[in-house]
Amino acid sequence: MVVGTTSGAGKSFLTTALCRWYAKQGLRVAPFKAQNMSNNARVVPGLAGRQGEIGSAQYFQALAACAKPDVRMNPVLLKPEKDTASQVVVMGEVDEALSRAPWRARSEALWTRARSALHELLDENDVVVIEGAGSPAEINLHSSDYVNMRTAREAGAACLLVTDIDRGGAFAHLYGTHQLLPEDERALIRGFVLNRFRGDASLLSPGPEMLERWTGVPTLATLPMWRGHGLPEEDGVFDDRTSGGLGTAGSPLRVAVVAYPRLSNLDEFQPLRNMPDLRLSWARTPAELDGVDWIVLPGSKAVASDLAWLRAQRLDVVIAAHAAAGRPVLGICGGLQMLGEALVDPHGLDGNAPGLGLLPLVTLFEREKLLRETECRFAPSLDAPWSALGGLPARGYEIHHGRTAQHPGLPAARPVLFDGLGEPLGWQHGPVLGHYLHGLFEDERVLAALFQRPVRPLDQVFDALADYIDRHFAPGALMGLLAPATQGRSA
Repeated sequence: MVVGTTSGAGKSFLTTALCRWYAKQGLRVAPFKAQNMSNNARVVPGLAGRQGEIGSAQYFQALAACAKPDVRMNPVLLKPEKDTASQVVVMGEVDEALSRAPWRARSEALWTRARSALHELLDENDVVVIEGAGSPAEINLHSSDYVNMRTAREAGAACLLVTDIDRGGAFAHLYGTHQLLPEDERALIRGFVLNRFRGDASLLSPGPEMLERWTGVPTLATLPMWRGHGLPEEDGVFDDRTSGGLGTAGSPLRVAVVAYPRLSNLDEFQPLRNMPDLRLSWARTPAELDGVDWIVLPGSKAVASDLAWLRAQRLDVVIAAHAAAGRPVLGICGGLQMLGEALVDPHGLDGNAPGLGLLPLVTLFEREKLLRETECRFAPSLDAPWSALGGLPARGYEIHHGRTAQHPGLPAARPVLFDGLGEPLGWQHGPVLGHYLHGLFEDERVLAALFQRPVRPLDQVFDALADYIDRHFAPGALMGLLAPATQGRSA
């Protein structure tokens, strides 16, 4: 199990690397995270033949483990809708009753479901690589925290405690986290990991030695800073740095993603982030859209409120002017819905609102969420600037309550993306393209058409992660974690 001193310490990154490393040893491997909090989600096989959703991190960890993703790998997913409320997804499906329940009142019910999924995966695999959440030493939450050390105790897991040394205070974080754990939980910590180190590793001494003397826990790895690993970030707006650089012609394509408060599914932009001649940035102000080539409106967990925020920032004016100048605007899922004329919400799921009016469409929010993996095809021809997509097949996934259709009182939008039954999933009006297909930029055929660049296969990313930890962990340490713990190690 990988636990961390803080959120963002590198748990997801290290868990993914471990999944591929153990899989490369010929072992049957599965990832597990009892509960994730993220609006980045993927569609996977669920219960009784239905589709479900799990956090994107566990989806990529399953691929790294050479395992088929399923809902047991992330039995509880919390999807934040506002600062004090989240949608609760249990075994891939929304549970409205638990979504309304107070956190401490629902944790035991959720733990029962998570524990069952954990034991099924333990029975089916040689190794289960478990990811914790936040910190295991949040003493105000310890009695109801089932994601960290309760899961570790249940599985008898060998635990790695990882910290982000680039933030500073790493030794204090490791020591303080270790000491705040009860003695039986401290005994499960088998190694410390210093992540994102920059500089001369010899300068770390005598820190690791002193930590081991005080805690009985060795530092098993110092992982150097590695920004270009290619793995999608677990959550958040990456690290808020503009990515990419100058291309051979000295003028990279500039793509800005509007970063409203409840944006979702940002992991699908990682392929753009990896391109050296494309500059991907995040926009929260009109100035940050100045001079960009593309504007992208991504998915949203709260479309009406994010649309209100967008207007409050005066971003709507800039987006409209960008489109009026014939420059590309792309809306994905919630972004598509914002580009239309109106949001209609009879069930109180999201909210009613006027749209941006850049596509002659209306979105009606239905009570049931649509979850599916989707094979699509673009129309034989699209108008510029999206003409490169004409006739292309595409694959991805859909997660949405909204159903979008032509506004009856306006000239028709042009349907340009169709599912296998011929139903439209995307529409174009001049330079504005909106569609429901998440993962479009992960399709190598689409990327090749739009950017004429080869795509770095995910398997290469995963193999590189495995090689990276193989180089930087102490010799024999990774296989040693599969052996029973030596008694009496914890101070």
